Amino acid sequence: MYSTCLFCTNSLGANEIIAPFPIGRRLAFDAAKGRLWVVCQHCARWNLSPLEERWEAIEECERAFRATFVRVSTGNIGLARLADGLELIRIGSPLRPEFAAWRYGRHFSTRRRRTHVVAGAGIAAAAVAGIVVGPALAPALTLGAISIVAIPGLTTIMGVIPMIGVLAARDYITHDRVVARLAQGRRVVTVRAKHLDAVELKAPRDGTAVSLAVPHDTGWTEFSGTQAIHATGVLISGANRYGASNAHVQDAVQQIEDSGDANGFLAEASTRNTWRGGRILSLLNDYRGLGAMRLSATERLALEMAVHEESERRAMEGELAVLQAAWRDAEAIAQICDDDLTPPKLYE
Repeated sequence: MYSTCLFCTNSLGANEIIAPFPIGRRLAFDAAKGRLWVVCQHCARWNLSPLEERWEAIEECERAFRATFVRVSTGNIGLARLADGLELIRIGSPLRPEFAAWRYGRHFSTRRRRTHVVAGAGIAAAAVAGIVVGPALAPALTLGAISIVAIPGLTTIMGVIPMIGVLAARDYITHDRVVARLAQGRRVVTVRAKHLDAVELKAPRDGTAVSLAVPHDTGWTEFSGTQAIHATGVLISGANRYGASNAHVQDAVQQIEDSGDANGFLAEASTRNTWRGGRILSLLNDYRGLGAMRLSATERLALEMAVHEESERRAMEGELAVLQAAWRDAEAIAQICDDDLTPPKLYE
């Protein structure tokens, strides 16, 4: 493989990730058609690799693309950035199910394990307080020759006291816990857990007018556009603080797939929480197992995934549009080189 660009003659660089093809800092590949290009970092032109050097490299690129955490796909082109700075451009249908399950499964599992550790520590502390502290205080309640009657029941009483603390902590987590502090201009609003049920998300399928109405300690604030997407991600991650099992993550991924893509799910989720209800709706939501933003636990997981994907898509969509235009030109040239100029026996 040549090491300089065919168009501008600058160096194509090198990488240590794709062992069968160590040339280039940005590789583009199409596994279905067997194409592999090195994209020049200087002139952005696509250099088609020799036919005999592609196959192992394409397989390695596919594995690396699936394994990375930082990637985004739109239509039939995807962009991934690997840890060492190597960029992979994948031509073909997006890999949302594998991507979401791989990327978010570990993330939600970590939250879940952390919750179990904290809960176990709390239960242990309550047990120690009820069993050890209660009896330890009993001798102190003896004043000289006068002793308080019903000392045998003191341990039971002291065991109840920690439970009162646990209930108070639960009420704080459910109602008054600060979920997020969101900035809008110079103003910062404090959103608590009790406010999440009334949050309103509006996200049309064309993605042009996303808005988020958020209640907080001093009233309501509305966010729009990219700021609304970011605020939704902050709020919904607070609602998903307990994490989830891999099975629930797969269910959430399937909901995104059923909606077509991340933006489609945002649009569907927004239609389920657009009414500022009262006591009757709250009771109905409890009966249906709905929580923050009037969504089920699985829907909240899917919403967090969709928000993050939509944020990355918006951040990278300009670059993807440029890449897609460049790919179409490169593909036309590659088809001529591979199909018309290659001897049939060699191609086979």
